[in-house]
Amino acid sequence: MRHAIDAASLLGVPYVGTFVGRDPGRSVRENIALAEKVLPPLVDYAGQRGVKIIIGNCLMEEWHPDGYPGNLAYSPELWEWMFSLGLYLNFDPSHLIWQGIDPVAALRPYVDCIPHAQAKDTQLDPVRRNRHGVFGKSIERDTPWDNSLWPHRIPGLSDIDPRRIADSIEWDDPWGNSWWRHRLPGLGHIDWRRIVDTLYEGGFTGVLSVEHDDPVWSGDEQKVKDGLRIAQRTLRPLILT
Repeated sequence: MRHAIDAASLLGVPYVGTFVGRDPGRSVRENIALAEKVLPPLVDYAGQRGVKIIIGNCLMEEWHPDGYPGNLAYSPELWEWMFSLGLYLNFDPSHLIWQGIDPVAALRPYVDCIPHAQAKDTQLDPVRRNRHGVFGKSIERDTPWDNSLWPHRIPGLSDIDPRRIADSIEWDDPWGNSWWRHRLPGLGHIDWRRIVDTLYEGGFTGVLSVEHDDPVWSGDEQKVKDGLRIAQRTLRPLILT
């Protein structure tokens, strides 16, 4: 982490993104106590070099063998705890909507703590949710990690190359996590007019970056490019440059 902070400082990049994470063998309370020892020295180290540490609000449910949150940064309650440690938020509304959290209401009070935001949508299928529940497949998972599109691990803990797996997947059922899936902006259930308007109203001057995790517009280079054009057509009328 310190190497990434040093590199950002040398390059004039104002922030470094990461996750809080979680030890699945410990309780939430125990993880928070551990984080409060580990993270503040990193915040101080970054601050001395003019760099902010921003935390993604993805649940990283792929990091837990039963599909439960693997990153303790998934709700406004946890964001406020993060902010008390000097951390900032890398806001991604796609991880809120399937939890039942209104992304606009969650965003509004915290815009001044968000130097970077990600444009990624989520499409919901309530019929599948009625079968599997909020956390996705249980018995019907072929492996403990089958609640997502491919098995994620912390870098260095697996021989798997996610890029090669993603390129080789045949998308017979792109609803791999059972009832919700990420889509490009404009193809899911998020109201991007309200998201962007709320960012501007709160004084946001950072970067809104498209994150392409859409299984429909993946599989080859041309489809990825076409998907990014869809995102551009959705967002461009809303962005002032």
